[in-house]
Amino acid sequence: MNAEPAVQLPAVSVIMPVLNEERHLRGAVQAILAQEYAGEMEVVIAVGPSSDRTEEIAAELVREDPRVHTVPNPTGRTPAALNAAIKASRHPVVVRVDGHGMLSPNYIATAVRLLEETGAQNVGGIMHAEGENDWEHAVAAAMTSKIGVGNAAFHTGGQAGPADTVYLGVFRRQALEQQGGYNEEFIRAQDWELNFRIREAGGLIWFSPELRVSYRPRPSMQALAKQYKDYGRWRHVVARYHSGSINLRYLAPPTAVVAIVLGLVAGAAVTPWGFLVPLGYLAAIALGSLPAGKGLPLKARLRIPVALATMHMSWGWGFLTSPKALARKVIASRRPAVLSET
Repeated sequence: MNAEPAVQLPAVSVIMPVLNEERHLRGAVQAILAQEYAGEMEVVIAVGPSSDRTEEIAAELVREDPRVHTVPNPTGRTPAALNAAIKASRHPVVVRVDGHGMLSPNYIATAVRLLEETGAQNVGGIMHAEGENDWEHAVAAAMTSKIGVGNAAFHTGGQAGPADTVYLGVFRRQALEQQGGYNEEFIRAQDWELNFRIREAGGLIWFSPELRVSYRPRPSMQALAKQYKDYGRWRHVVARYHSGSINLRYLAPPTAVVAIVLGLVAGAAVTPWGFLVPLGYLAAIALGSLPAGKGLPLKARLRIPVALATMHMSWGWGFLTSPKALARKVIASRRPAVLSET
């Protein structure tokens, strides 16, 4: 009896936008190169103008493995880096990985299988936040709890199925080329915006808890606040640019900010009962941090309410103060078809 011929696996391009990723870049690339995947693979790192050793480390990785290549990203902006890496890559499956993301060993093999099984244009899984100190452990707990991020499956897990968006993503190149890649005007939320366009064109975005990427949280409260303020700011731009793309989960943080501010004003100027609103919020995040911090050291558990408040208030403030000029700039921009060589 003749053995059945082995199935030819599609070649894969892994694209990485990096800027000031000295701390994690080598580990992230090593996790890619160690993937349990029998198909051909390349890694294209789009390197921004970093102030640390990121460019030096990227050059070392190129010398050490012929599968690794780099392209410049003079702007330092994530969507420009992604488009530059896509254009420089050549394979039919495109895997996005960030410079501080660590792929699980069978991530690419599982994603390629899911693309085939589901017919999706993009598949993705869980953003599994993992810390390395008490603050990062607290942020990781907040980012993987429903009180922190609502019912976002790519943060908290859930059943496999169609999704609005997924973390990072493993794409069919054809879908990226049809959409002209990432809209470079979206400094943040560019993944959500791209997935929205793919869905509007009839494509399927698929979430699966089988896919997991370890993520390193921001190392300080200031960095976390900036991250979430930018998230809120640019999520509002997406809502303005794509009508009908908003939902209640995205409105919860700005609603909380407004309610707390009104409660403080009322408590100071009208009646002490107004203070019940901010006090109620503090009580809610304190109670919600208890299950989120299960198994963590005491110092980490005590920091979880701080991380939750930072995320909620920063996201809400960014959403409320997002200037309308950003949306006008996005709408006025033309999304060039830069992904295919002529």
